[in-house]
Amino acid sequence: MSESLLVLNSGSSSIKFRLFSVTPLELQARGKVTGIGGDTHLQVIDSAGKTLLDEQLSAGAGDHQQALDRLLSWGEQQGLMAELQAAGHRVVHGGTQFHQPMAVDEAVLDHLKQLIPLAPLHQPHNIAGIEALAARLPDLPQVACFDTAFHAAQPPVAQALALPRQFSDEGIRRYGFHGLSYEYIASVLPETLGVAKASGRVVVAHLGNGASMCALHDGRSVASTMGFTALDGLPMGTRCGSIDPGVVLYLISEHGLGVDAVNDLLYHRSGLLGVSGISNDMRELLASSHAHAAEAIELFVYRINRELGSLVAALGGLDALVFTAGIGEHAAPVRAQVGELAAWAGICIDPVANQNHGPGISTPDSAAEVWVIPTNEERMIAQHTCRILGLSA
Repeated sequence: MSESLLVLNSGSSSIKFRLFSVTPLELQARGKVTGIGGDTHLQVIDSAGKTLLDEQLSAGAGDHQQALDRLLSWGEQQGLMAELQAAGHRVVHGGTQFHQPMAVDEAVLDHLKQLIPLAPLHQPHNIAGIEALAARLPDLPQVACFDTAFHAAQPPVAQALALPRQFSDEGIRRYGFHGLSYEYIASVLPETLGVAKASGRVVVAHLGNGASMCALHDGRSVASTMGFTALDGLPMGTRCGSIDPGVVLYLISEHGLGVDAVNDLLYHRSGLLGVSGISNDMRELLASSHAHAAEAIELFVYRINRELGSLVAALGGLDALVFTAGIGEHAAPVRAQVGELAAWAGICIDPVANQNHGPGISTPDSAAEVWVIPTNEERMIAQHTCRILGLSA
């Protein structure tokens, strides 16, 4: 390989990564480190799907530094990273200051740390990936790409919360997330839907373990279901989605739950898992005959339809609906149920096309087109990194 680019998505106990060639920008390898802090496992797969490395690291080996050291050592031994030019990182929160990807320096890193209270379950681990790579390769340029940035151009009223102004002044507002996914979808809409339709009124449903929806007009974010945190909007794998704030007060006053217990309940024990009592995995729920599994799916689909109505209202109409991410791309029964409930919008899904996962899954007489488009956040990060650093791509 000649010049290469590393893309990292660092979580609390895992690091997902992609290795791209720079000229042209093509995927060379992908993989993940899982179980950081415990039984750490490293897997690398090439662009053709061949397993290059499948290794169990020593139990308890772990932090992000050790995991990245092993990955980079292996890559260097294989000659995959001999000409590593830069690294791009998914960073969940850019706050009110960072509306574009940023080359990372000490000032940027310090500001990202100040944003930890806004995304305590994600931001520290995103930062850990940056710092671990800097410790190993201090001269390697790094770029932070923010999930909130794509939504920064929303109208002020779409970002506002009805709280006293002092709180909005300190950054309590609707931010929106999954922005890198929506930005990627927006970038490929012209070649998929055609330029005219892509510049119209489009709702994208990013449905996965984390789930949200976004209204696009002319490829720009107008409104989104996630707000101040990634808890808002749709019920997710283990997150509750929108609930009456009074529920939190009730849990505190009547059940005696403290901050940590409420945090755990809303982030880790609710959503599809909480309602079903079975799993947060949509594949397991669709395969289950248990009534609670069906109830969880029904609630998920119902909330998608409710949020669709809200986003269509924000757009003033609907030209296309796009499904993406794990559930959106692969769960045909979920798409079919959404289509049935969205008949009010004139949506009609072709059952054969839907079962084949599209890409186009609407009937010719559907008032709005319906599409299945795979997302690629890592490629979006790679493109941003090349642009910010002036690399050829």
